[in-house]
Amino acid sequence: MLIDLSIEGKPRKTMIHPDRNGYMYLMDRTNGRIISADPFTSTNSVKTVDLKTGRPVMAKDKETHQDKQVNDICPAAPGGKDWQPSAYSPRTQLLYVPHNNICMDMKGTQVGYIAGTPFVGAEVVIKAGPGGNRGAFTAWDPVASKRAWSIKENFPVWSGALVTAGYVVFYGTMDRWFKAVDAKTGKELG
Repeated sequence: MLIDLSIEGKPRKTMIHPDRNGYMYLMDRTNGRIISADPFTSTNSVKTVDLKTGRPVMAKDKETHQDKQVNDICPAAPGGKDWQPSAYSPRTQLLYVPHNNICMDMKGTQVGYIAGTPFVGAEVVIKAGPGGNRGAFTAWDPVASKRAWSIKENFPVWSGALVTAGYVVFYGTMDRWFKAVDAKTGKELG
């Protein structure tokens, strides 16, 4: 998402990206340099992001290999956030992010290819992340590079987000709720 921000009193043309690895990347869109990269959801497979290169520094104890069982890898294969769109409000200066809070146990296995059948090569168990919830709807402050507020959801939040000029944010849940929340506080409305 392309947004113009004031960082340390200076106007900046930025691009923000909540990544599958669970990190929120804020970049200068005029030169591609990373301004910040911080976790927005539970992540332990990436220790940090090298701001000079943009490359994640992987956690060796969470690397998977054939015939090796690795437990509690966060985020799970679907990622911290996938295709669902986020929304930005120039009024609150927050980014609203529907996302996952899921982890997995994984064991790489040898598999033979048979046309027309799944070719995964792993035994995978996906489970709720820390806190016991599998999803969240988070308001992210891109300038401070931290969560402003977050709502835990039982299931991954795979709907899009919509924020209005009247300080209301809308999103849907997998248990069939269409929610309206205060854009400043996250308080559920009505």
